[in-house]
Amino acid sequence: MQKISSFEEYQQAYTASIENPEKFWATIASFFTWKKPFTTTVKWEFDTPSIEWFLGGELNITENCLDRHLPLLADKKAIIWESNFVDVPSISYTYQELYEEVNKVANALKSIGIQKGDRVGIYLPMVPELAITVLACARIGAIHSVVFAGFSAQALSDRLNDAQCSLLITADIAYRGDKTILLKTIVNEAITITPSIKNVVVLNRNKELIEHLPTDIDYKTLVASQSNQCEATAMQSEDPLFILYTSGSTGKPKGVLHTTAGYMVYTAYTFLNVFQYEPSDIHFCTADIGWITGHSYLLYAPLLNGATTILYEGIPTYPTPARLWEIIEKHQATILYTAPTAIRSLMTYDDSYTATNDLSSLRVLGSVGEPINVEAWNWYYQKIGKSKLPIVDTWWQTETGGILISSLAGITPMKPTYATLPLPGVQPMLVNEKGEEIIGNGVSGNLCLKYPIPSMIRTTYNNPIRCKEAYFSTYPNLYFTGDGCYRDEDGNYRITGRVDDVLNIAGHRIGTAEVEDAINQHESSVESAVVGIAHAIKGQQIVAFVISSLEIKDEALICKQIQDSVSKLISPIAKPDQIILVPALPKTRSGKIMRRILRKIAEKQIQDIGDTSTLIDASVVDTIAQLYNAKY
Repeated sequence: MQKISSFEEYQQAYTASIENPEKFWATIASFFTWKKPFTTTVKWEFDTPSIEWFLGGELNITENCLDRHLPLLADKKAIIWESNFVDVPSISYTYQELYEEVNKVANALKSIGIQKGDRVGIYLPMVPELAITVLACARIGAIHSVVFAGFSAQALSDRLNDAQCSLLITADIAYRGDKTILLKTIVNEAITITPSIKNVVVLNRNKELIEHLPTDIDYKTLVASQSNQCEATAMQSEDPLFILYTSGSTGKPKGVLHTTAGYMVYTAYTFLNVFQYEPSDIHFCTADIGWITGHSYLLYAPLLNGATTILYEGIPTYPTPARLWEIIEKHQATILYTAPTAIRSLMTYDDSYTATNDLSSLRVLGSVGEPINVEAWNWYYQKIGKSKLPIVDTWWQTETGGILISSLAGITPMKPTYATLPLPGVQPMLVNEKGEEIIGNGVSGNLCLKYPIPSMIRTTYNNPIRCKEAYFSTYPNLYFTGDGCYRDEDGNYRITGRVDDVLNIAGHRIGTAEVEDAINQHESSVESAVVGIAHAIKGQQIVAFVISSLEIKDEALICKQIQDSVSKLISPIAKPDQIILVPALPKTRSGKIMRRILRKIAEKQIQDIGDTSTLIDASVVDTIAQLYNAKY
């Protein structure tokens, strides 16, 4: 598979991918192992929608992740696991060892009746068995649906019921920082309202803590007696690979369905080029596999490229804020891919935490999950990259499966807060509210795609109408990302936030990201979130929720200073009408701020907040509501 090695090669590849997408992607796909070659590269129609790639082909993604690497890479480390606890030894699997363990688990699944097309729920912490069970499902053609280990019983049940999972694989406990999460207790409650579950397989880490049911199947006992050889099931190109649930604007999560061949080809290609992967790289993605970043760029894409990938169970600040840097030094990691939320959190600590460890092995830094603000970008670049390393600020979605817009590390220009340029094959389009294309540079609009990429959403599981309404109905024959975007004079793209987060203040359209960026430049602001609520005169007024880094002695003074700062940096029109200093913001595990919740609080409609199951800490909602109601 060709790696782009210069800006000129990027331009050539991009032009080729736009002028003849079928030829471009057929060439990329030819580098993979196929049980049966594909005969048609793509058939698509957005209005239905109907998207199909590499038709006629048969393959198994695990043969491309594992089997094809064995002749040359059998003894190379595939996965390195780091525990939540510093004193627990690392565990690593070579490609040969991972291949054999995946086969054993695949045979174990078959031994309890799991077949091609069955849905398997996985509710595991960030342990090696999570990666192994995901791959084992793919090995036999079962559709995996990973649920973040920490969701409530109701949230878990909702997802299992929607996918009609017949099997749940879980663990007794998970560790996250100084917390022990009793996963099996949550599961025991969830399965009482999940009639489709026939078996629960349990990875026991500390049996004494949990009540086990007579019907539980012990993971280690089940797997121990299995053969380490399992023929990979032949999958049609468009056979489902996995379902991953993402929060929607309504209370019910959406089950995003990704299929086999297109997802494989696109994620592997983008990993290679965005991170400029080298065979000697040690790739450290801090995302949980319960989210799309973990699926694509911790697990599947690195293994598809024969890389070594680090899987970390803990959090960046436990037991100290040096934990990530210790892992990087210990394993000589060369690529770090993390979220702005983590970066901003680590920024608040003393510089000694970043100065203690040797980070000289790093050569590429990555950002994912949300647009990164200037201060976080500069800290990341200066403190971690020593003002030398490229930062790839990647923009993509659960629904796209892979990165759409990003610089290529050290190859294409980077620009703070900008995702920069579309990857080959990605055809972005800015439109106005009427769906008319906005031509040229130095313009803003709603971001759409006018041509499918191989890894994009095929449907929302069990609800195709919702898929059409959410992504393909707003603008005819376009995929609508839901994001607003600015394209600068050089053609670089800057994501300005969800379109429903673009404010209309006295006839002026103002992106929430722009206001937040201005707020965050004030010395007291660690992080902020801005929403708009109705105003009788201006149409909307701006409400800002701000985490302050200072001891709050004079809240009114801090709020006044923030207002003045925004007025100076943007315009008096963008000045927040209301500012609330809060201890935290409602965030999903992938780092996205749930602004719809903040908007409901500001509208004093907390009873209509909807789904909060994806939040890191749902209790913060009540705290913010109490602070807001006390002030306004």
